[in-house]
Amino acid sequence: MLALLGFLTIATVLAAILSRRMTPLTALIAIPVVFAVGVCGVRTATFMVHGIQSVASVAGMFIFAILYFGVVTDAGMLDPIIDTILRAAQGNPVRIAMATSLLALLVHLDGSGAVTFLVTIPVMLPLYDRLGMDRRVAACTASLAAGVNFLPWTGPMIRASASLHIPVISIFRPLIPVQIAGLAFVFASAWWIGRRESRRLGQRRTTGQAVRRELTPEELALRRPGRFWLNLALTLTMIGGMIALHLDPVVVFMIGLVLALLVNYPNLHMQRERIDAHARAALMMSGILFAAGSFTGIMKESGMLAAMAKAAVGAAPAGLGPHLPFVLGLASMPLSLLFDPDSFYFGVLPVLAEVARSFGIPPVQMAQAAVLGQMTTGFPVSPLTPATFLVVGLAGVELREHQKFCFPFLLGASVVMTVISVVLGVFPL
Repeated sequence: MLALLGFLTIATVLAAILSRRMTPLTALIAIPVVFAVGVCGVRTATFMVHGIQSVASVAGMFIFAILYFGVVTDAGMLDPIIDTILRAAQGNPVRIAMATSLLALLVHLDGSGAVTFLVTIPVMLPLYDRLGMDRRVAACTASLAAGVNFLPWTGPMIRASASLHIPVISIFRPLIPVQIAGLAFVFASAWWIGRRESRRLGQRRTTGQAVRRELTPEELALRRPGRFWLNLALTLTMIGGMIALHLDPVVVFMIGLVLALLVNYPNLHMQRERIDAHARAALMMSGILFAAGSFTGIMKESGMLAAMAKAAVGAAPAGLGPHLPFVLGLASMPLSLLFDPDSFYFGVLPVLAEVARSFGIPPVQMAQAAVLGQMTTGFPVSPLTPATFLVVGLAGVELREHQKFCFPFLLGASVVMTVISVVLGVFPL
């Protein structure tokens, strides 16, 4: 009975989200409550609270990470880096392709694919047009870098953490060498694509002046060029503290935000303006995280999740169990074409993790396998994410052409990282 109720709950949530009849926040709260209250009664409220408490740290980290990176970007921390990349890339298709990936990688530090494409594509596109390079190269090389850059505060990572109630650093730290291998694949792919473009163009070069970005008067008023090194040192110290010293990310970003505001915008009015400017994005995602906590709390505490896993284990081939992380790692990128991030991480992944647990596989390994492709390398070509339409719109290419050009490289990155994960013992074959 509980297993059937659980499958019906998840199926209804997925249908509501994928059909766009409900927002993820509404579906993750309302539907589980409706299904659970008839069986669990008033205990449903207690289950929701337990789930919300389990994701509080992750939601807090996301809020303060978005605010922090918004503030230091407003202050111009990335400006000298972007200008250096533009100067170095001038006139060489190979350098331009690799510079596009590098710029996208740096801009994606804030965890937003949309912001990454909004900055990277318009900045680099004049170089592509000047040389006559294929605009699909710009879309692909930017997508590759953004897709492999799954940092602890990016959407897929915090969703995996929230849905399985695992600290985000526990998921991320073993994947650091895996991500390095993935980034090596990204730049090797960008080099190869650039070489192919060079041959197509007949080694064409341009000696024109470097493309310069034009900042609006409002952006210039916020820039603090004299504090570039201070902001960069603060950011590197924070990232190092989280990785090397195991500091809790929410604490690191809370302190980092305060320091960034005091250093760059000591005026009280400007501090309020900077927080207001980035609060909407932070609060929207944190609301979904709390809703997801409520959902997973109901599913777990009511016993539905365990019952579903037991039923799934009974139906699964006995030999498949030990290979679940490897299989999920290989399938995670294509699954981005079928599931949006909320429906997969909050609806599908908990069930897969419970099935894996019955075979003795820790849930953290399933989370790690999922983030190697599901809405990481998969999001720039998925029709279920707005960022996909943003990148093709900015680059001026057709969605079908972008997917056909970019899919093999994104899938290749996911497969390479999955194989490296097995080689390094992150999860078994």
